[in-house]
This record gives sequence, structure tokens and C-alpha cells, in this order.
Amino acid sequence: MSPNLPLFLLLLGLIGTQATVDLRTAAAMAAGLCKTRPTDIVFIVDSSRSVRPSEFEQVKVFLAKVIEGLDVGPNATRVGVVNYASRVKNEVSLKTHRTKAGLIKAVTKIEPLSTGTMTGLAIQFALNVAFSEGEGARVKSPDISKVAIIVTDGRPQDNVKEIAQRARDAGIEIFAIGVGRVDMSTLKQMASDTLDEHVDYVESYSVIEKLTKKFQEAFCVSDLCATGDHDCEQVCISSPGSYKCACKDGFTLMDDGRSCSACSNSATDVVFLIDGSKSVRPENFELVKKWINQIIDKLDVSESKAHVGLVQYSSLVRQEFPLGRFNNKKDLKDAVKKMAYMERGTMTGQALRYLSDSSFSPSQGARPGVTKVGIVFTDGRSQDYIGDAAKKAKEHGFKMYAVGVGNAVEDELKEIASEPTGEHYFYTADFKTMTQIAKKLQINICQEEDPCECDSLVKFQKKVEDALQALTKKLESMSKRIALLENKIV
Repeated sequence: MSPNLPLFLLLLGLIGTQATVDLRTAAAMAAGLCKTRPTDIVFIVDSSRSVRPSEFEQVKVFLAKVIEGLDVGPNATRVGVVNYASRVKNEVSLKTHRTKAGLIKAVTKIEPLSTGTMTGLAIQFALNVAFSEGEGARVKSPDISKVAIIVTDGRPQDNVKEIAQRARDAGIEIFAIGVGRVDMSTLKQMASDTLDEHVDYVESYSVIEKLTKKFQEAFCVSDLCATGDHDCEQVCISSPGSYKCACKDGFTLMDDGRSCSACSNSATDVVFLIDGSKSVRPENFELVKKWINQIIDKLDVSESKAHVGLVQYSSLVRQEFPLGRFNNKKDLKDAVKKMAYMERGTMTGQALRYLSDSSFSPSQGARPGVTKVGIVFTDGRSQDYIGDAAKKAKEHGFKMYAVGVGNAVEDELKEIASEPTGEHYFYTADFKTMTQIAKKLQINICQEEDPCECDSLVKFQKKVEDALQALTKKLESMSKRIALLENKIV
């Protein structure tokens, strides 16, 4: 290993994050994985008498090469060219050329004006005319950048400081390129911050092409999905300079925004069946409402995903609101907060029959073919028989959760809960600890493994193994025959 390698690695580490970003950008450009963000770009080109015709040709080559690296199009990058000397000429409007080839051809035809150097006048023209909507500029928006690239080789004969400031205040990012005997202080007055990034100098027009790569990279937005510079588990969707993750059909994007789960709370009808008997007491009933809203916070409530209904019971059963009435969390939670406490007895069996017969019916907002989840809360022993109603709910295919507090009877909770019982019933002695149950209660519906598919896989593996064993025996038999033949020949 070279003795200078450790020093090189140390220096590379000291270069820091910006160097890493630059390397990624360069790699993305080399691999063709780079696009330009939607931008309105206007080149402001000095063609005063100090710029010789041959030098002006080199400026046009520079413009053409920068344009070559852009995504030119009505919805991508639009390019305009302003030519100036003592007067200003709008050579190419932002609206004129919608293809890269047409734009480059127009640039090659520009002729120098060969008079004075009125740079301030040119910036004023760009601000008032070239960047106007009438000339094809788009309405000011955070999604659309506006950029002016000024190329000049001399000292302006007018003031540039104030007009450049007005242009920058209007949202135009200004790059200033100076050539030869240019006045550097003027470049700094024109350019945007930071000056290190927005002011460039070359000794002569013959080497202006070396700035091509700098400007191509300046407008390059890497396709992070294509470069693999993302952490999406399944699907990566590109956006300018960024990305977002998605999942394949049958999977749901998790809260971390990158991983996917085969479990989904989408297209789920959830009904809360809440004990409002007098034993609960008003202050605890408020805690129960907060607990309901804790669980709602974990659901993906929308028109196409989770719908929630609420039923309260005591000696009677009262529907607070049916499934699908509220399709956003705010309205849903507000409705829960408004629920009035019923008091009186504890007729849990009657409430379960209402759940089976009414709450999950299409007339009450239930959707056909959608998973049905019932969450039953109680704080005491039921005053009626629950066995038949609990059994009926589960026979209908409802996924039933039972939550008990205080004097609730655990045997009744287990009778209500779906299998496996340990995952579907919860008990706590104190209303104040109900928040822990909300954290544990997972309503996500997972695709259960098809035992038939597993059996088929096992059978297939067994067939393959048997076939391999039979083939092995045949090969061994053939090997013995070949050995015998060899012996006879010898």
C-alpha cells in the first residue's frame, strides 16, 4: 500500500459533506441520472466592441454546451438570451424555443452588436422584459427557479449595483462571469450570495468552456431513486432533488416513511362498543373518551381506509354515530369528545346483539368485503347473558377485542374476545392506566398465511427431494456399470 494513502484518506475525510455531494452529482451526471429542476434561465451576453468576433463565437459555444446539459421543455427548463452592448437586443425569448435543438440553433445565429458596454441597461431589460410572463417566464413560485447568467469582459458604462439588487429582490439568482480585463468589483455588485458560488473569472474567452461543467452541475438534480441513494424498502418515487417511498400492492407504508408491512388498517370498519353504566362515573368516562381518541390516532382514517363508528350502552343501547359519517381524525375525535354519559345499568349482551345485527350492516355505513373490528369496553359484570351474542359476532367474522377495567370479569372478556384470546382481551384495575392498553392494542389487519399454500410447498419440496434421490441412485447404478465395462475392456 502506498505510504501516502493514509494521508490521502485523511484529507478526503476532512473535505466533508459538500465534497460527497459534489462527487454524487458528478457521478449522477456521468451516468445520465441527473435532471435539471424547472428553471427560467436568461443568458445576458456582452457583445461590446472589446469582444472580438472570434471570441463571441467561443461565448456561443459555451452557451450551447451549458444548454446541452439542461432538460429543455415547457414544463422543465426554459432558456432566453439577451445580447447587449450600448443597446439591448432580445435574441431568444423564454417562450420561443421549446426544444433543445431549436434553441441551440438560434444561439449559433446571434451576431455581436459591437458598441459600448451598458450592463446595467441589460439587467434592467432582463428584469422588465426577458423575465416577464409576456416573454414566457412562469409565475413566481417556490418550484420554479429564475436565473440570470451574465458574461462580460469589461467595465460597464452605467451603474449596475442598484438594478442588480432590484433583480435579486425580485427572486432572480444572478451568476456573473468575468473575462480578461473585467472589473471584479462590478461582478461582485451584480452576483447573488454566496459570491464564491456566483462569481467566476477566466483569463480569456478561449478557456470559458471550462465553466461548462460548473453550470451543468449547478442545475443538476440527482435522481436519488436511480442512483440508489435512498432507503426505501420497496418502491422509490423520484421528485426534484428528493424522493418518497411507496409500497407494492398488498403492503402498507409504515410510519417511518420507508418500510412496508403486509399488515394494513386500510379498508377497515371499526366500531367501539362503550359501557356508559353508572359504575363508570363521569370523571372516568372522560378518560374512556381520551382512550378512544388514542386508538383513533393510530388508525388511517379516510374515505377509502379506516371508518369508525361509536355505540354507547348501559340499560339501553345508543348509537353515537355510524360508520363513515366522519372521514378525518379531527371531526371523528371531536364527535367522541361530545359523547354524553348515559349512566344506569350494564346490558353487555344486548349491546353485542346490536353490534352484530345493526352496527356492521350496510344501512349503518358498513362496507361489503371490508374487515370488521369490534372494540368492547366495560367496567363491570354484565346484567344479561353475553354467550350467544358474543359467539354470533365471531361467527359473522368480526375481529373482537374486549377491554375491561376495575370490576370487569375476565371470563366475560375472554368470551367476547377473538382467538387467540391472549391477543384480543385486555384488563387493567385502574382507569388511569388505560393509556397502556391503547399502546398495546394493535388493530392492524395482517394477511394470514394460507395453510393450503404451505402444504403445497411442503409437498412440492418432498417431490423434488424424492426425485433427486431417485436420480442419485440411477447415477450410482450407471457408474457401477461403466466401471464393469471398463474392467472387461482391460
